[in-house]
Amino acid sequence: MRYTRIVIPEAEQALLKRVLDQLWLEQGLSRHTLTAYETDLRGFAAWLAGQGAGLLTCDRALVMRYMAERLGEGRASRSLARLLSAQRRVYGWLAARGEIVLDPTLDIPPPGLGRPLPRSLGEADVEALLDAPEIDMPLGLRDRAMLETLYATGLRVSELVGLGLGQVGLGAGVVRVLGKGRKERLVPLGAEAIHWIERYLAEARPALLEGLGETEALFVTRRGAGMTRQMFWTLIKRHAARAGIAAPLSPHTLRHAFATHLLNHGADLRVVQMLLGHSDLSSTQIYTHVARARLKALHHQHHPRG
Repeated sequence: MRYTRIVIPEAEQALLKRVLDQLWLEQGLSRHTLTAYETDLRGFAAWLAGQGAGLLTCDRALVMRYMAERLGEGRASRSLARLLSAQRRVYGWLAARGEIVLDPTLDIPPPGLGRPLPRSLGEADVEALLDAPEIDMPLGLRDRAMLETLYATGLRVSELVGLGLGQVGLGAGVVRVLGKGRKERLVPLGAEAIHWIERYLAEARPALLEGLGETEALFVTRRGAGMTRQMFWTLIKRHAARAGIAAPLSPHTLRHAFATHLLNHGADLRVVQMLLGHSDLSSTQIYTHVARARLKALHHQHHPRG
């Protein structure tokens, strides 16, 4: 690949560093992601220099040509998807600040990834899982409130266990979430989740904190500390076994179920994207495949010519 031997102009290097530094500060990108993006974008910048163009003068045709060349070299679809994601971040940032007039990555479809579909429980299995905790015990009531909250909101597990008392507005029926990149969003709580959180706050949480200091954490352990992702993973596996659920689970099983069931019942994809806190619609679109697969199975099962 001859473009890798082309020296990137200093102005292009400085621009790339400035944008990536800002993305790291503003969007909370991990160092691993930032390094991968930098590698991809340096290759792209070198190729542009070989075409007599630069990052600020690049147009859609050049982006498409570069992607096509990499595909022709046998680059994997997942690698190309990461490249496009990096380009979108950079050009989105530049466009938002008026440094370019038009984002050249707009409307460029992501390459087909053949991504594995997220594992999602059916509605009956979710009901069984929610009913599994022994709610006559403080820990069981806490677990029921956590499961109901997760299914009602579709939070990431890290967001769920990190909830503080001040983030839950039971009167307004919403939870305020600080998600990836420290982006804040408001997510509605359903009536069931509100009911179980109220019971947990009135009955279980005081019992769990009896004799211990107060904490801002919403969901607490018997030692008065906040929950962790690992603790939640342990309890969801235990309750799934108690409910007789044989389907393979992941820590995000209820998040996947939340999205899939909303789409099954006619929710708009962009609304689901907003509720999940996805910055890119393509992250949400995977759930449409799960919903379609479920519809196909129902058609095959119930249609006389299925």
